[in-house]
Amino acid sequence: MALPKQTPKRITGGVLAIVLSFVSLGLITLWSYEGGTGAEANGFLHSARSALATVILPFDRASSFLGQPVDALGAAVGDATASDATLSELQAQNDALSSMVMRLEEYRLENERLAELLELSDAYNLESTAAHILKKSIDSWNQTITIDKGTEDGLAVGMPVMSPNGLIGQIESVGRFTAQVRLLTDPNSGVAVFLQANRSEGVLTGSIERLLYLNYLSLDIDVVPGDVVVTSGAGGVYPKGIVIGEITSVSSSPSDVYQTVVVKPTARVKYYEEVLVLTGRQSEVTPSAAASTTTTATGGTDTSTTSASDDSAADENANENSSAPSGTPADTGGGE
Repeated sequence: MALPKQTPKRITGGVLAIVLSFVSLGLITLWSYEGGTGAEANGFLHSARSALATVILPFDRASSFLGQPVDALGAAVGDATASDATLSELQAQNDALSSMVMRLEEYRLENERLAELLELSDAYNLESTAAHILKKSIDSWNQTITIDKGTEDGLAVGMPVMSPNGLIGQIESVGRFTAQVRLLTDPNSGVAVFLQANRSEGVLTGSIERLLYLNYLSLDIDVVPGDVVVTSGAGGVYPKGIVIGEITSVSSSPSDVYQTVVVKPTARVKYYEEVLVLTGRQSEVTPSAAASTTTTATGGTDTSTTSASDDSAADENANENSSAPSGTPADTGGGE
């Protein structure tokens, strides 16, 4: 009698799921026992994981390298198949962003320049207002600039105008919203000054060559290139102590009564876009307590007067008026 053929029992899906669940739970428990994901974790599972990662790493890098051309090709195909409207929109967005970046950079540079003027005003206790330059008319016979403030902003004829580096001129005419400034280098300008080193006084005038000449310094006065020239305050138009420039050359001939002195201005108007108008009537530019008494806002020389504390204001004015030659254009109201 033949025995019936027996077939092996198959493991059902439910049993397999239960077995895998127990295996997974055991591995998780062992993983946690070995330290999990902490830096100090070690054990059989962690060692096996590191070894497997080391084996797989070259294949992972190779697949990534081989996939780059495919990704690039896909991007190229996407760009090639993009519609004209999409490309035009992207180009417009790029142009708008580029324009915004340029505008922001311009605002940043303007803020830096205005900050310099504000620091100058604060450091020397100046009553002032900043203005933008609208127009520059700088030729041999007419050296002026036009600024964007006028009587509505409290400006008046005769007010001095400065840059962060020193004095540049004086308001010659003023309208409601604009004003014209005559520069120191204009042939019709004239301002009373003295040498900072020895306090010798003279009159600084412009010329058609756009040079500044320091007049009425007698031959016996020691003048050397590099001496700093500042306003003397004579005439009451400019405050005393504003830096104008420094001497570049000194010459004379036996028949001369005065020396020929050329001054290089510290303020170069063609590089400026904003200026500072002195709206107050300060008699002297004096550094505040927070400002340095040895350097100007430009890193130049001291603009304070060392003899101001020794002499009275009346004695200074008397000395200035007596030493200035008769008929000289010291601080003429419309001449700057």
